[in-house]
Amino acid sequence: MSEACYINDMLEMADNEGDEQLFHEVAGELEDLWARFQDYQLLIWFSGEHDKSDGIVSLHAGAGGTEAQDWVEMLLRMYTRWAEASGYQVQLLDLLPGDEAGIKSVTFLVKGDYAYGKLKCEQGVHRLIRVSPFDASGRRHTSFASVNVLPEISEEVEIKINPEELRIDTYRSSGAGGQHVNKTDSAVRITHLPTGIVVQCQNERSQHANRLAAMKILTARLYELKQKEMEENLENLKGDHKEIAWGSQIRTYTLNPFSLVKDHRTGMEEGNVQAVLDGKIDDFIYACLARKAQ
Repeated sequence: MSEACYINDMLEMADNEGDEQLFHEVAGELEDLWARFQDYQLLIWFSGEHDKSDGIVSLHAGAGGTEAQDWVEMLLRMYTRWAEASGYQVQLLDLLPGDEAGIKSVTFLVKGDYAYGKLKCEQGVHRLIRVSPFDASGRRHTSFASVNVLPEISEEVEIKINPEELRIDTYRSSGAGGQHVNKTDSAVRITHLPTGIVVQCQNERSQHANRLAAMKILTARLYELKQKEMEENLENLKGDHKEIAWGSQIRTYTLNPFSLVKDHRTGMEEGNVQAVLDGKIDDFIYACLARKAQ
């Protein structure tokens, strides 16, 4: 007898006998079976070369000023909670605080199997509609933030970087870090001169560690650029570029005048906005992966 059939028989027994305790026990086993099924399904959906890699996530505030910067901080909290619930580790690489509140931009590494494969579904523009806590008049505001996701490139993938083509600047950290902050030039900014790509890291404890982290980000950015150059003529990528264009949001989080999170690619909706902001985004990720698989 299969596990699914066993669970079905036990549910029928609990229902016929009115055994509430047995029903809850079997319902728990059913939830566990469903979670394992989703994990197996993910393995089928993951077909990208780097889907199993760690993911480098960058969040940037868009239109909306302080409101948008607060939205970035909310998204950072959402992804951090999701990662922790998924058994992943989060390593903060760079953070630029907002002028009054929130965060202008932040880059962090999510470490764990298939972190990139899942998070790549989050790439694009995320829109928030709510009554602004920064508006004394209580007006409703719309804010935008962009999410960019890259795989951490393994050492097996050869991306040649000529040290002579790099400009490396050091400066004093501005983020959290206790006594270490603003006392040494430990933060590192690397500019790749041929492409103009600029990456930076300031959240490690030493200049050397920040430099290594920044080089990881640069390698991932250069790999992404190389892939785009190789695939720019493919029609299936043209749609993806439109999807993540600024102003073409992939998901809207509405807190007022009603509560709803809607993914505009899959049509999936969730009324419990707070649960989503607390990190429960797996259903959106699975729906996105299923759509891509089709």
